[in-house]
Amino acid sequence: MRFGTYGVFTFTDLLDAPQLATLAARMDELGYSTLWYPEAMGYEPFAIGSYLLGASRKLMVASGIANIYARDATAAVMGTNSLNKLYGNRFVLGLGVSHAPLVADFRGHEYASPVKTMRAYLDRMDQAWAALGGAPAEKPVVLAALGPQMSKLAAARTLGTFPYNITPAQVALSRAAMGPDGAIICEQKVCLTEDPVVARKAARATLAVYMGLPNYYNNWFRLGFDQSDLANGGSDRLMDAMVAWGSAAQIKARLSAYLDAGAAQVVVQPIRADGQPGPCWQALEALAPNA
Repeated sequence: MRFGTYGVFTFTDLLDAPQLATLAARMDELGYSTLWYPEAMGYEPFAIGSYLLGASRKLMVASGIANIYARDATAAVMGTNSLNKLYGNRFVLGLGVSHAPLVADFRGHEYASPVKTMRAYLDRMDQAWAALGGAPAEKPVVLAALGPQMSKLAAARTLGTFPYNITPAQVALSRAAMGPDGAIICEQKVCLTEDPVVARKAARATLAVYMGLPNYYNNWFRLGFDQSDLANGGSDRLMDAMVAWGSAAQIKARLSAYLDAGAAQVVVQPIRADGQPGPCWQALEALAPNA
């Protein structure tokens, strides 16, 4: 499965039906190949995946990331099969173990060992595919993977990894764990402003929810940051790494660093300089492959 060079990630929970339809159609027009969306506390990922696929012509649509605690493995296989049968094999199932607060507090499940739990889930998916007539030659699945063990599992069992809140240095870390197999699909937040004060304010507002989650800050430490970068809402150097800002040309250079490092796709998350929710259309248009 070829993902294409540039994708987009946005929080679809913030958008209503007409806005979602416009988003999907415009991604097609602008030349982005894949639209990634999270599973948080709003839209159910297979339901919204169907809506986005129906509103687009050739766009790949991918969950980024569906929570394995939210549905059993058979439901995940049936949902994936259904969307790909109905929409010309344009759906990719991104899977992840989420975070302890979302799993235990919000969903009421026990948050277990991430790699062990994911491996067992993939085993059950394989059993479901076998019972339902067989898996496709190329299973349209990727894993949210930051650390080496989950990355290794992703390479062995899926199309690859979708690391989030990273820098281009993640590509080498992931590849070292994965070996030669598997795509590395890298998310990068961007803010189209040349004002560092505005950019860092928007970055801190966006990253606040992630700052206390061990999955992320432990990986930031692997990427060369340290405990001091977490203080007072996050250091300037952490903000500047997590959110690429500047002119369109400067941001494009930052995105190209992932591809130069060997990423299969770079996924743009366009945050607004005014701090308001929703995607920044100005950035999406300025950075578009068809621009």
